[in-house]
Amino acid sequence: MVKITDVARHAGVSPSTVSYVLSGKRSISAETVRRVRASIRELGYRPHAGARALASSRSNVLALVIPLRTGIHVPVIMQFAVSVVTTARRHDHDVLLLTQEEGEEGVRRVADSALVDAVIVMDVQLHDERLPMLRSLDRPSVLIGFPAETEDLTCIDLDFRAAGEACLEHLAGLGHRAVGLIGSPPEVYERGTGYAQRTSEGFLAAAERHGVAGTVHPCEATVEAARALVDRLLAEQPELTAVVIHNESVLAPLVKAFQDAGRRVPEDLSVVAICPDDLAEHAELPLSSVAIPAEEVGRRSVELLMAKLDGEEVPPATLLPPRLTARASTARVGTAHAGTADTARADTARAGTAGTARAGTAPAN
Repeated sequence: MVKITDVARHAGVSPSTVSYVLSGKRSISAETVRRVRASIRELGYRPHAGARALASSRSNVLALVIPLRTGIHVPVIMQFAVSVVTTARRHDHDVLLLTQEEGEEGVRRVADSALVDAVIVMDVQLHDERLPMLRSLDRPSVLIGFPAETEDLTCIDLDFRAAGEACLEHLAGLGHRAVGLIGSPPEVYERGTGYAQRTSEGFLAAAERHGVAGTVHPCEATVEAARALVDRLLAEQPELTAVVIHNESVLAPLVKAFQDAGRRVPEDLSVVAICPDDLAEHAELPLSSVAIPAEEVGRRSVELLMAKLDGEEVPPATLLPPRLTARASTARVGTAHAGTADTARADTARAGTAGTARAGTAPAN
C-alpha cells in the first residue's frame, strides 16, 4: 500500500505538504502542487478515511501515547505529560491521553476516527511494533525516544548514550577505577527500551576508553531488590568506589542501602544519578546528576508537531545534550570529610555539543 510518506519522498516534500495539497487548506506554490499531484498519480496513492476527515476539519486535539508498562516510573513520566499538556494549551490544543498497552491498534483506532490532529508517542523501544503504523499515518507524529531505525520519523529525546558517557567520565576524572551502573528494572531492558539500552552502551564505551572496570546491573523497583543488589555488588566487587544510578524508583533506597552497609557517601562511594534535577537536589545528600529534561522535551515535542501541522520542515532527530551538575555525592577517590566541599559545587558542565542531529546521527545501537 502506498503511504503519504512515499508520495512525499517521491515529490521531494514533507508529508504535511502532501496533506495540505490534498486538503487545499493552505497556500502551496503551483510548482509544488504540480509535483505532488504528479507523484500521487504515478504512485497510485489513495487517501484513507482518516486522511479525508483530517482534510475537512481540525479537532485541535493531540494524542499523547504513554503505555504504563511495568518498570516505568510514573512520576517522571507525568512530568513529560504535564509539559505536553501545558504547551499544547498555549497552541489552543487539548491532549487525549492514551495509557493502555494497546500497541499499534490503539493509536490506529484514534487516528482513523479523526479525533486527533497529531500524535506524540512515548516509551519507544528499539524495535517498536508501532513504527510501521506511525510511518503510514496521514497525520503528523513525534516520538519521545529513538528506535533503532529512524527513517521517516521525527524523534526527540535526551542523548542517553552521551548521558551514560558523561557520568562515567565525571567519575573517571575523580580517579575511580571500578564503577557500577545500576539501571532500570530488568523488564525495561528485555523490552529493548531505547533510553535504557543507550545509557548502558554509553557508560560501557566510556569505561573502556578510560580503562575503568564498568559493570551494568538492572534493579527491580522495590526496596528489597535495592538492598539485595547492594549486598551482592559489595560482595562481588569489594573494590567498587562509585555507582551511577539510572532508576528513580529506588534512588533513595539504594543510597541508604550502601550507607547501611558501611559505605559513606562520598568518602567511600561516589554516586551520580540520571534523574530530574528536583529529585537530585532535594535528596537527603544532594546528588551529582545528569538531568532528565522532561519539561524541555515535552515542550519541544509539541512545538515540532505544531510546525509539522503548519507544513514546515522539521529536523528528523533532535538529541538534547546531557547536563551534568556536580553536587555533594561525588569526590576524588580517598577524599576525607574535609576535602568534600570542593565536590559540592553547583557548577554546571555541558556534555556534548549537538542539540539537534539528523537521523543518521542518532545514537548507535
